[in-house]
Amino acid sequence: MRKTGALVPQRMLVETRADGTLLLTSPLLLGPVANCSGDWLDHWAAETPEAVFLAERDGEGWREIGYAEARTRVRSLAGWLLAQGLRPGDVVAILSGNGVDHGLLALAAQYIGLVSAAVAEQYTLIPGAHDRLGHVLDLVQPRLLFVDDAARYGHGLMLAAAQAVPVLASDPAGAPRAVTAMAEAYAHGDAGVDAARAGVGPDTLAKILFTSGSTSHPKGVPTTHRMLCVNQEQLAACFPLLKQRPHRIVDWLPWNHVFGGSHNFNMMLANGGALYIDDGKPTEALFPRTLENLKMRTGSLSFNVPIGYARVLEALRGDDDLRRDFFDGLDFFFYAGASLPQDIWSGLEAMARDEIGRVLLMVSSWGMTETAPACLLVHEPVSESGIVGTPVPGVTIKLIPEDGDRFELRVKGPNVMTGYYRDEEKTTEAFDSEGYLISGDAVKFADPADPDRGLRFDGRICEDFKLTSGTWVRAANVRNGVLKALDGIAADAVVTGHDRGEVGVLIVPVRPVNGPEGGVVDDPALVAEIRTRLAALAEGATGSSNRVTRALILAEPPSLADHEMTAKGNLNNRKILTRRAALVQRLYSADRSDPAVIIV
Repeated sequence: MRKTGALVPQRMLVETRADGTLLLTSPLLLGPVANCSGDWLDHWAAETPEAVFLAERDGEGWREIGYAEARTRVRSLAGWLLAQGLRPGDVVAILSGNGVDHGLLALAAQYIGLVSAAVAEQYTLIPGAHDRLGHVLDLVQPRLLFVDDAARYGHGLMLAAAQAVPVLASDPAGAPRAVTAMAEAYAHGDAGVDAARAGVGPDTLAKILFTSGSTSHPKGVPTTHRMLCVNQEQLAACFPLLKQRPHRIVDWLPWNHVFGGSHNFNMMLANGGALYIDDGKPTEALFPRTLENLKMRTGSLSFNVPIGYARVLEALRGDDDLRRDFFDGLDFFFYAGASLPQDIWSGLEAMARDEIGRVLLMVSSWGMTETAPACLLVHEPVSESGIVGTPVPGVTIKLIPEDGDRFELRVKGPNVMTGYYRDEEKTTEAFDSEGYLISGDAVKFADPADPDRGLRFDGRICEDFKLTSGTWVRAANVRNGVLKALDGIAADAVVTGHDRGEVGVLIVPVRPVNGPEGGVVDDPALVAEIRTRLAALAEGATGSSNRVTRALILAEPPSLADHEMTAKGNLNNRKILTRRAALVQRLYSADRSDPAVIIV
């Protein structure tokens, strides 16, 4: 079934096995799939040579690179890489964050059959994360390292795993050892590039991404050109608007993560769009830079995580000009990483209605680093957060009944990896006997009577636990309820209660709050406000499994160095509960006079 127009109605085919297992597929057909990422670059360099592909801030303006210039630079970089002796399959490790040079070098590697490997920049910049950088470099054995600022990333370049690897740097000033300037590589010719390019095909390894490392060291995810290219065609089959006109995004999402680096980056490249790199982030320190960038450029598509949209919404409420420009030409909001709080959802809808007279599509998806990423996608109007849609064409979703109306989700398709990089043990653990990738996630039908309305994310199976009563606690549902109740106070929360009689939470405040010795906050006014809100939440609870009765406010933010959060900014619940076991014990202490423990 082919569809035209801006939207395609959601449909899925459901096969039911005798044991209750469900297989879900899409009736949509895929269009032609590119052989490799270089095909996209070659096409748009010929079709729209002057159109902007990549842009980054440069002083008071932007450094903009058109498609023809991008292709010329990519071929020059590819020629330089070949001249250094790199050959198909060799890895180029990129240690810096998003930037034009980063993007062009990754494409140059992929153009001639090399492998790009973007590493979370925190692994290099934060000394406490150097063990993860060392692990990644030992795993992929790169033939070249890239940094944008040799002085800033210098400590990482001196690690034992990095010292023998040549370095390419945009700015070589202050380098702790010999490096090559990017300008030299850009000036190189493209001898040998066409011959190497001819050997690149769908099964050629394009990039290695790394999992978040929430339960162990990051695992390498080999991503082929087929995985990248088919996933973009899967997205376009659900969203014909991607091919109907060139789009523009102003995007901060990091390229070492599959959302920013594969989904968004390639969405622009595959469809002739423009990616303006937002060098801000949704943090107290860097969000002002995001606002500065948005006042200069806005996008026709908006991608963000929930905390990012919360900050954007707050800023738009206070700036009439920015609000007008932000909604002018905007086609949809896309959120991922967690469920979008309903008040943020409603606020964006109301603002769109006021500015452009209609509600915009609110899009979410389900996928993993291992799946390129999109496997489930919302592509019709929905009324609430948490729905992740129906299968994209070519993917088969296997749902295994867990209990009640909840299912464990597994997936198979041409966009799914075949195994982890150099890790047979983890690969064996990752797939079932039928070759489906085991996600560890749970879903429910948004409307059990109408499967076409899609699936709803229902948390990580491994994060659920039982109270001493034997009652299961769905941690993701409890967390979402707490965050909604504590809007404006809590940035995140870790649910507690395993083998205890009550559900509690450790609260990560939106803004750092000083606390006394012990790592918790006991400010009387804040404690009282949270107690009041949690009491209101408890009134709507249906039982002990979803009634939060205890809370502590963390004074010390989650630590990347101590593995309490991932490079993507997600909490590592298991590590927090382990490292702060004393606080969990304090939370459940019989001493009800503790001023920091909030008891509802």
